[in-house]
Amino acid sequence: MPKISDRGCQMPASPIRKLVPYAEAAKKRGLKVYHLNIGQPDISTPEVALKAIRNFGQKVIEYSHSAGNEPYRIKLSHYYQNIGINVDHNDIIISTGGSEAIAFAFQVCLNPGDEVIIPEPFYTNYNAFALTAGVKVVPITSDIHTGFALPPVSDFKKAITPRTKAILICNPNNPTGYLYSEDEIKQLGQLALEHDLYLLSDEVYREFCYDGHNHFSVMELEGMDEHTVLIDSVSKRYSECGVRIGALVSKNKKLIATALKFAQARLSPPSLGQVIGEASLDTPAEYFKEVYDEYILRRNLVIEGLNKIPNVLAPMPKGAFYTIISLPVDDADTFCQWLLEDFSYEGQTVMLAPASGFYATPGLGKNEVRIAYVLKSDDLKNAVKCLEEALKVYPGRTR
Repeated sequence: MPKISDRGCQMPASPIRKLVPYAEAAKKRGLKVYHLNIGQPDISTPEVALKAIRNFGQKVIEYSHSAGNEPYRIKLSHYYQNIGINVDHNDIIISTGGSEAIAFAFQVCLNPGDEVIIPEPFYTNYNAFALTAGVKVVPITSDIHTGFALPPVSDFKKAITPRTKAILICNPNNPTGYLYSEDEIKQLGQLALEHDLYLLSDEVYREFCYDGHNHFSVMELEGMDEHTVLIDSVSKRYSECGVRIGALVSKNKKLIATALKFAQARLSPPSLGQVIGEASLDTPAEYFKEVYDEYILRRNLVIEGLNKIPNVLAPMPKGAFYTIISLPVDDADTFCQWLLEDFSYEGQTVMLAPASGFYATPGLGKNEVRIAYVLKSDDLKNAVKCLEEALKVYPGRTR
């Protein structure tokens, strides 16, 4: 039998999706499963986007330009300009989701064997994109007791080697919900300048910043045009995860020209998705106000409920719609599977994402899980109650 490639064997399974078979089996047994494992909002997609689908009148769905349709890129550049990011449409490549934009950034900015520094815990698929590009992830560990704030810049300096080519952040952060401050971004920018590094920023949760905190983009850093790269997506901003439209944005002309070659190799981003993405830029401000209020309600409900459970620690997220929490369990991977295989409370159980898969450092996250508070309030209340009851009877409880 022919062998599977080493790269294929090394590709990590998704900690977000690997428990799906157990959830499906639980549902077949008649259980109600509350999915807190994945960032799939139940928020309605904007009506302007749905209308664009219904009114699509082209007779042929053609390839688009490899960089994305020019009218969409022009309109998107105006969106960025309105939030203080001074780019034009030639600084933008439309991608197949934010995922492809990250993959392009790794392939353009780093050679095989080069290193990218990422604060951990981080979005687990960064590992997969790095592996595909032959890039080594160097983690800098943040701590739950500081709410997963940016680690000291001195930690980053210690991690820099001759192979270091980039720093990658997610702001607001998936999986922790931490929002990096303007000062923290400026510290990273100065570090990137001093060591001639790229500063890559995944900003797909930009609209979800809470409690009066404002988002500061790496694209707002002065004197950093050659160093900064923005990753973006329509998925979470407009509750359009299945549309699969993202963007790679940089004022580094050589970087964009090189990324375009990768974009040409995959032909074009989804044409229908771009129609939806372009229409979504007309989403009224009231939509975001309603979404913001709903996520504040959900966040407060979940965090307050979790912190009432004995020996559970749930930091208050400043952005996005995730939090990493610590649990009094011996092994979160085992616990999450047990919830689906062996536990139920009043015909219900909960699906969580073990946090170990969000760390690159072996052994970390062993008693932590990521929670996505993307369900309606009643479901979130029931999910928290299920977790509370589960911890009372879990055989591997530690305290």
